[in-house]
Amino acid sequence: MERYAQIFNMALDAVFANKFRSMLTALGIIFGVAAVISMMAIGRGAQKEILDQMKLVGVNNIVIMPVNKGDKKKQESQSSDNSSSSSSSSSGKKAAEKFSPGLSLRDANAIREILPTVSRVSPEVGYDAPAVFGNKSIDSRLVGVTNDFFGIFNLEMEKGSAFSKLDQEKGQTVCILGAGVAARLFTDSDPIGQSVKVGGVWLTVVGVLKGMAVNSNATENLGINDYNAQVFTPLSTVFLRIKDRSLITKANISGGGFDGGDFFVMTDDGNSKAQYNQLDKIVVQVNESQALSATAEVIKRMLLRKHASVEDFDVKVPELLLKQEQRTKDIFNIVLGAIASISLLVGGIGIMNIMLASVMERIREIGVRLAIGARRKDIILQFLTEATLISLSGGLAGIILGVVLAKLITQFADILTIISPLSILISFGVSAAVGISFGYMPARKAAEQDPVTSLRHE
Repeated sequence: MERYAQIFNMALDAVFANKFRSMLTALGIIFGVAAVISMMAIGRGAQKEILDQMKLVGVNNIVIMPVNKGDKKKQESQSSDNSSSSSSSSSGKKAAEKFSPGLSLRDANAIREILPTVSRVSPEVGYDAPAVFGNKSIDSRLVGVTNDFFGIFNLEMEKGSAFSKLDQEKGQTVCILGAGVAARLFTDSDPIGQSVKVGGVWLTVVGVLKGMAVNSNATENLGINDYNAQVFTPLSTVFLRIKDRSLITKANISGGGFDGGDFFVMTDDGNSKAQYNQLDKIVVQVNESQALSATAEVIKRMLLRKHASVEDFDVKVPELLLKQEQRTKDIFNIVLGAIASISLLVGGIGIMNIMLASVMERIREIGVRLAIGARRKDIILQFLTEATLISLSGGLAGIILGVVLAKLITQFADILTIISPLSILISFGVSAAVGISFGYMPARKAAEQDPVTSLRHE
């Protein structure tokens, strides 16, 4: 042990005797380890975002949404295609004038009854409306749903219970509050059993949802809403006591007493048109992931037949979109990790070059040690220890720099980063391996020196 302790002390003295050179040698390892840790932190952050989004959109879901904007342009395009194929302008005009009943509850019921691959169907309709309790009023959204909604999106109750069968059949004035709404309206009291006024209707609170973090980027791309800021009521309650857009008549559209904000939307050409869709969304949960694409295609064909071949809806498969996004990010992270690993390789080459130069400078020292009884493996161990010390010190500095970089990326670039102990262990282990691997060749070259020739070297 004394021999090994002496070899270690000699290696340590050699490193500190050339501090500046040792620091420059370790720079490659420092930046390589820092890059690997920060890139792995970005990758884990991206993975967590994807998993959180998958929880929000549910498992094996298909989202069907009405298309209200740009309909006129789409119909004109369809009309142009039809007229060119049949050489008749009347056929294009006829295609443009086709009537579609829009996305409705009948569509949701047909999907539930006909498709055997479907496990749950959740039709939704909602209106922006303030929620009022006592002297408090907050912005919220009233959403009509069925109990399938809570199962599809994995929403759990913090208090109370879901809607009863009677609530859904009779359109009872009950509601379930999102966590944010409950926290803001009921700061010092239990919301269960209290009455909240939403959209001009008093609703009795029967449940409160657990809070859930919602990614802002997912709300637009995947149709995910902020459940914390919503008030949920049975779908039948919305149709019976709020509004049912499927009952709009010609008189209503031409000026009868409805709020235009709820029943009219703006098209891309700047004109307004009637919002004829009874539902805002239908979410379909499929039994098996393998059936997602096929079920989505069948649903699209079914709805086209029911909507007189007017494609006024959009069928999305969020899970497939998320998996594709995850694959893209994985590839991106692999590329970044590979680029970062090159820094470690360059750092290792730097260590080897510096140690080879050190061997050439210290040939006389090597000869003296061999002459007084040092074994060749002692010489190898000394120079290998020097290389490993430089590599490990660079690895430790790189770990600190990598953690700081990850924190700065989160703070200034608004990119989620998660630093895992595994990435730190891997980086530290790699830095040690680099020192041993690239330090072995110079160490062996030093041990192979002839003692007599080394002593004559000036």
